[in-house]
Amino acid sequence: MTPKPSNVWTPERIEALLDLPLPELLWQAQQIHRAHFDPTDIQLSSLLSIKTGGCAEDCGYCPQSAHHDVGLKAGKLMDLDLVLANARAAKEAGAARFCMGAAWREPKDRDLDAVAEMVEGVKALGLETCMTLGMLRPAQAQRLADAGLDYYNHNLDTSPEFYGQIITTRTYQERLDTLQAVREAGMAVCCGGIVGMGEIRRDRAGLLAELAGLDPHPESVPINALVRVAGTPLEHAPDLDPFEFVRTVAAARITMPTARVRLSAGRRELGDGIQALCFLAGANSIFYGDTLLVTGNSEVDADRALFARLGLHAGAQASPMPSATPKQKVIALQTESPVSQP
Repeated sequence: MTPKPSNVWTPERIEALLDLPLPELLWQAQQIHRAHFDPTDIQLSSLLSIKTGGCAEDCGYCPQSAHHDVGLKAGKLMDLDLVLANARAAKEAGAARFCMGAAWREPKDRDLDAVAEMVEGVKALGLETCMTLGMLRPAQAQRLADAGLDYYNHNLDTSPEFYGQIITTRTYQERLDTLQAVREAGMAVCCGGIVGMGEIRRDRAGLLAELAGLDPHPESVPINALVRVAGTPLEHAPDLDPFEFVRTVAAARITMPTARVRLSAGRRELGDGIQALCFLAGANSIFYGDTLLVTGNSEVDADRALFARLGLHAGAQASPMPSATPKQKVIALQTESPVSQP
């Protein structure tokens, strides 16, 4: 996975998008969204920490870093039976994809057999699989692909220019190298970032330019709002205007038309109104369940109630709709009643 020879989505162009009046930006995002997806369909993913704490990285936002004193005790890799029990519960609650995260800088080769068993077991339940294990070497990526892993998550976090203020133990290029190894192994890519870490709008544009410039762009793009955890360097980060989060989602939709744009960490703190605007802006995936690794998330019943209020539904559709013009999509939707079942 390498940058396209001529990336039309430069940071300057994306910053100009972010500068648009919000109604105009949302309108542009809506047209792109409707051309590729049913705008009432939301993909549900569930996330489980299979190995918590003790990570050697110093990511300033992360309570799982061994560099930060947050009172989190490092744990061992979870047993297979417990992982599968969590996966069954996630499926029963409506999740279509089960994501597993381990707080490692990179996995050791001896860990991959156990991790591969988890992938195979979760896939046998009929769920899509995703893992985030840190950096991967090409042979490790191929091992996971051979086990049947559908998606690998490895976020860029922020722009190349702001990155050094957040992380010093891993370079931006190392992140890109992992993404290339994942793509070359034949897996789909889940890659996004975090907003609200003290960056400026140009940094958010720079992050989206990096993501949109990957060839192809990621199939799944999680947009996280910083959850400020006491004991981390970013516990006193300034508040982000929630409309800036909506703008970031809209720009992600415009620049990566066929991606599932996911509301991830910090979704609970956004509130129902901002979440609804994000769905209007083109978000069509959420992390579903009460916990994201070690931070809280919206409760399942609250999500179901919000979906019912908005006329949204959780669909099994994991890929974009066949191509159609925005006008055709609007006409089709006007003749059908939205399903409110989560």
